[in-house]
Amino acid sequence: MQRYTGTTVGHKVAIVYNEPIAGRYGAVGEERAILAIRDDVKIIHQSLVELGHSVAEVPLLPPFAQAADTLRNLDADVIFNLFEGFEDHPETEATVTHILEGLHVPCTGCPSSALALALDKARAKAMMEESGIPTPRHQLLSPETLSKFNLDYPCIVKPSREDASHGLSEDSVVRDYSSLQERVALVTTYFGGMALVEEFLEGREFNATVLHNSEEVVLPISEIIYSLPPNMPEVLTYAAKWDPNSMYFKHTNAVCPAQIGAEEQAHIVEIAVTVFRLMVGHGYARVDMRMDAQGKINVLEVNPNPDISPDAGSSRQAQAAGMSYSQFISEILTLAFQRQRT
Repeated sequence: MQRYTGTTVGHKVAIVYNEPIAGRYGAVGEERAILAIRDDVKIIHQSLVELGHSVAEVPLLPPFAQAADTLRNLDADVIFNLFEGFEDHPETEATVTHILEGLHVPCTGCPSSALALALDKARAKAMMEESGIPTPRHQLLSPETLSKFNLDYPCIVKPSREDASHGLSEDSVVRDYSSLQERVALVTTYFGGMALVEEFLEGREFNATVLHNSEEVVLPISEIIYSLPPNMPEVLTYAAKWDPNSMYFKHTNAVCPAQIGAEEQAHIVEIAVTVFRLMVGHGYARVDMRMDAQGKINVLEVNPNPDISPDAGSSRQAQAAGMSYSQFISEILTLAFQRQRT
């Protein structure tokens, strides 16, 4: 990877993030993913100090106007953007990033347009389909529109505007109309809006992180390996990511680099780069993929500004590429400087 050749130490770095507050995630027992941001800030702060930077933490709280004023008064050479949206208002992830873009200060991560697109999963999938990128057949449904269901079982039911596997459990995979009806009702009640229902692919699962400097670079590919009992669907649930005591957490593992042939690897890299160029453009993003019954790679979704905690998939891939965690954080910072200069 080509790296920014200017000075990369001695900067004033502001880590911008959303201060966790109580909200709807607590009602469904999914607050752990929200609280984890504090640990992420702490370890990234430590890494930046080790790299020779001075660091200020900038937690944001609603109301939005107050947060916007805080941002406009930042005194920083570069902004490390970890903001994931205010509780109950995930769309603020993109709007806060849009404000940061207007400051004309180097800022890590992806453009606000990419964050807004990724949050609208149905629109993102429609864009992929229009561009010829394979993605599972899907529909947006509510309890009132279930009569329009025309997909093949099994299906997976997801919140249409969430990330971090919120709303995903073993019950998300449905194999009959009664289960579909029940899950769509639950998702729309607790997460609002419509439910994204898509045909569930039961093949091998991969993900790849793309970094954009002067060109796209794909880190070593990961495969998600499941060793679950036969009655449990192989899906990356919320528990698999956030509940160490769960069966899913204990029996879901990432292997990086994935054990795949050169031709398969080249194909996954090609798809990841194509999707990144189409939907992201700058920064860093993770592309999640799965094989269908014929072994064809389908893109499940794109995650701009994915989790970069030390045990997250993107960090694991950076380590497989030969980077220490601090070097990975430095690389993300470097991307921000490079983007500012283009």
